[in-house]
Formats: sequence, structure tokens, C-alpha cells
Amino acid sequence: MALATRPSINDRTIADFGSMLRGSVIRPADPGYDTARTLFNAMIDRRPALIAHCMSVADVIAAVRFAGDHGLRIAVRGGGHNVAGTSLCDGGLVIDLSAMRAVRVDPACRTARAEGGATWRDFDHATQTFGLATTGGTISTTGIAGLTLGGGQGYLMRKHGLACDNLISADVVLADGSFVAASEKEHSDLFWALRGGGGNFGVVTAFEYRLHPVGPAMGGMVIHPVERAAEAFRFYREFQRDAPDALVILPTLLTAPDGAKVAALIAGYTGPVEDGEAALAPLRRFGPPVADTIQPMPYTAVQRMLDDAFPPGHHHYWKSGYMRELSDGAIETMVAQFLNAPSPLSAALLEPVGGAVARVAPDATAYAHRNGQPSALIVARWADPAEAEREIAWARAYWAAMQPYVEQAAYPNYLEAGAEGAERVRAAYGGNYARLTCVKAAYDPTNFFRGNQNIPPAS
Repeated sequence: MALATRPSINDRTIADFGSMLRGSVIRPADPGYDTARTLFNAMIDRRPALIAHCMSVADVIAAVRFAGDHGLRIAVRGGGHNVAGTSLCDGGLVIDLSAMRAVRVDPACRTARAEGGATWRDFDHATQTFGLATTGGTISTTGIAGLTLGGGQGYLMRKHGLACDNLISADVVLADGSFVAASEKEHSDLFWALRGGGGNFGVVTAFEYRLHPVGPAMGGMVIHPVERAAEAFRFYREFQRDAPDALVILPTLLTAPDGAKVAALIAGYTGPVEDGEAALAPLRRFGPPVADTIQPMPYTAVQRMLDDAFPPGHHHYWKSGYMRELSDGAIETMVAQFLNAPSPLSAALLEPVGGAVARVAPDATAYAHRNGQPSALIVARWADPAEAEREIAWARAYWAAMQPYVEQAAYPNYLEAGAEGAERVRAAYGGNYARLTCVKAAYDPTNFFRGNQNIPPAS
């Protein structure tokens, strides 16, 4: 362990650190250590020297100061859902916010304040009590922190913008252990950077969001045989152009439980149900599909539609980029490459980043990609660790074949931390990158927060 090489960090020092916390310090020999370092992506197997299980802002401040005083590398864990594994590090200190999950709703002002360890299931449970919601992912076990800081796609994005577009303020512990509240009025440059710039600027211990009325919704999917996948995706391309902002469709290639490869148009409609029935009718008639599961359901059920399909414990390797355009060639390439998928758990999908997302100026937030082009995501997923080489090779081959159709830019939350090079991170932020490096220099000049899709400080 790295701590053994640091004479200033002995058992007494660690005990003193633990006495400063309402939570606890977990070490490799402690019961529960392996559970505490387990993430959504089972491919990530790192062994931190210490895990600070924080219960309060004071705990987070103490952890940041301890790491800084002793030269420890850190990682910050919220929901632990990031596939790149940025919430875990080898030999350093993990600042674990997973116990900080409180959500307080102000229904009169239509706002909610949530702690940094909350998941979208926690958040939706609290806000839907009052018939309110904000944009928050497509899998409810995702943490609010990572999703929001990277932009925040979800079923409400075309109607109400990204999660980061609905952020009102954030409480942040900075690299020197100081605490600030960032908003349009205070630390506005930091607030701008937090809305898409990831975990580069501090530990966000609480988020305040704008909420919107969201009542009963519609969700489900229509399924077509893979032989008609290209036809289904071309239909989606035309249908999506005039679709209402309340409707988000995720065209997906996957393997059905019976082993058949299929095309699924996964739909989430978050307007009035009677309007949804009319909006979805052409989608449900096309084909016709071999299966149709679309039905009225609570918004919380829409948010959980994909949970069972993406349980924790599988191995994941993702590749992603924004499409230049969804051309016939792109569609045919997607289908042809998916047919080679060796694992029945793997999938490929498109996420339509348009509507309200595209009506925000590219430089209004750190998240920059607002031209309405869909995000393409390749999900290699498997259960047996021995299959890793084969599955990763498939994803890379698929990604190589897609290069004529995708841009260099990618959704920040889908980047591989450190594995895709500085140029890919730069491309993710486009014209906003230079400003981000200046904000980084102001708030984290030593690059203390670097175990992420890293933005180095301007020199």
C-alpha cells in the first residue's frame, strides 16, 4: 500500500483522522473494505489505501485537507456508476459521499436541494411526491453528482434541458479544504464550469435544482427483428424530426432474452398521457413491431425502465461520440457491427440531444455540444472476466468502423478517464475548453482533482 511509503501516515495519524469524522475511515484489513470499493462496473478493481465514508460537509472538508496535507491521490465517489471508474483510485484516499443522500423539496418554489451521494431514485422519490422532477438520467441507480457535473442527459432533456441546465447552485469543497457556494451570483465562473466540466473543480456536497411539473407518463419499447433494424432506425430518423419535446426515443440494438438480436425503439413520454397516445401512435404502428410494451406509467417507472437490464456486477467497456449525421451509411454500419457482438449483454444505442438542449447557447455552460446531433454509445458488457479481451476488441472494432460518421467530441460522462488522451477531452468541450483551464487554474491550480476526465490548469 502507498501509505507504507509515507512515514508521516501511521496508525495514530489515521486514527486521529478518523476521530475527526462523523463517518468512518475504512482500511484494507477492515471488514467491509471490498464492499466499499465495489463499483457498478465490475471491470474496475482498484485498491485505495483509505476510504473516508463521509456523513457531512465537515467530513468532506477533513478528508480533502488530510489528503492535501499528506500528498495523497484522491477519488470522489457519489453513486459509483461512472463506467470509467473515476470514483476509485489505487493507493490513495476515496472520499465516499454515498451516505450523504438527503433530498429536500420546496414545492412552492419548485426547487430541490440534494446531497452529493444521492441517486436519481432517491431524488425522484422525493420530488415526485409533489408531482415535480428534473432531468436525471435513464437508469435510476445513477448518482446525481456525476451525471449533473458531466452535463446530464435523461428523458426530460428535450423538454427541460440537461440536468446541468436546471442547476441553480452548488456547495463545493475546494482543493485547499475551503467551502464555497457557487451560483450565477456567487463564484459564477466556478458555477459555469461545474455545469458540464465534471469533477475537476472540487467536491460538490449539495446540488440545488429547478423542478418542473411532471405527472403520469408513458414508457416502454417497440421491438423489431434485427433484419428490419436499419428500416426501423431510418423510420426513427424521420419521426424524431417532428416529435414533441416531451418524447425521447432511444434507438437501441440489443439481444432479447430468447437470444435473438433485435432493434428496440425505447420511448419515454413525459407530457399528458392523452397527448402521448397520439404522439406515439405512428411509432407503434410502424412495422408493425413484433412486441410493443409502451403503456401509461408513473414517471418514476419510466426512470426505472432500464434498471433491470443494467444491474451492477457486470463488466463494462464503452465507446461513444456525437454523430455527424444519422446517414444511411451510419445506420447500416451500426447494424452490421452489432451483428458481430459476442456477448448477449452488449448493446448499441443513440441518444437524441435536441429540443431544449439545443436551445441553450454552446458557451452558456461548460457542456458545449448543443447542435442537436445524437450521441452514439457502444456498450460492451460481459459477466466472465475471461471474456474481457474479446469484448473490448469488439467495441474497438465497432468504434473504428463508425469513425466516418462520428465527431471527435463526446459526452463527457462517457469518456474513458485518461485512456483516450488529452485531445479527446479537449474536443468534448470545444470552444469552452480554454475557459475551463482558466477556471481550473483559479480554483485548483495544483490539479489536486485529477482522477477524472481531466482538465489541467492553464499555465
